[in-house]
Amino acid sequence: MQTSVTYLFDPLCGWCYGASPVIQQLGQQASVQLELAPTGLFAGGGRSMDAAFAGYAWSNDQRIAKLTGQRFTEAYRQNVLGHLGSPFDSATTTLALTAVSLSEPQRELETLKALQEARYVQGLDTCDTTVVAQLLRDQGLADAAERLAAADAELLAANAARIHRARGLMQTLGAQGVPVLVVHSASGDRLLGGHALYGDFEQLIGQIVAG
Repeated sequence: MQTSVTYLFDPLCGWCYGASPVIQQLGQQASVQLELAPTGLFAGGGRSMDAAFAGYAWSNDQRIAKLTGQRFTEAYRQNVLGHLGSPFDSATTTLALTAVSLSEPQRELETLKALQEARYVQGLDTCDTTVVAQLLRDQGLADAAERLAAADAELLAANAARIHRARGLMQTLGAQGVPVLVVHSASGDRLLGGHALYGDFEQLIGQIVAG
């Protein structure tokens, strides 16, 4: 019997990248049906990179690296955080994931990992649609790349619906941020906070099936 779990996240969230190894492992469990639910936390809003934000982000990233072992490279520091004036906006990566969910849904989780590593390891600007479309093509996701580039009405509507549902879950359950898991069961929905995603995997599975 499978337990249904929803993963609330944002593709530009450093702590979500920190949780990536556990989330990838969770997606491989036969006993868990994992659904990705991007929240649009950093989508829109017109924020751009400045020196103060870059400094804050790098300091935060070092904490994440120490806790999780995830890599934040010098290429990321120079080319992403150091690209002052560039947008800080997860709209493109969120839309890309929705495009994959429509074309090859079984590959959405691996695409999230690829997009995160493109930014934090390779130092690519994943706020740029051209860059992200090429990343999708490199992953063999040509259909999703085409949809992202065209941004057709169906894709935009599906993306908006996913964000709306994710935000509704956050509001209903009182989630203060991401990453967070929502475990669905006959007795109702419950939250597993981000701290559960940085510890022992077997312990996490135990918490998921406990309810």
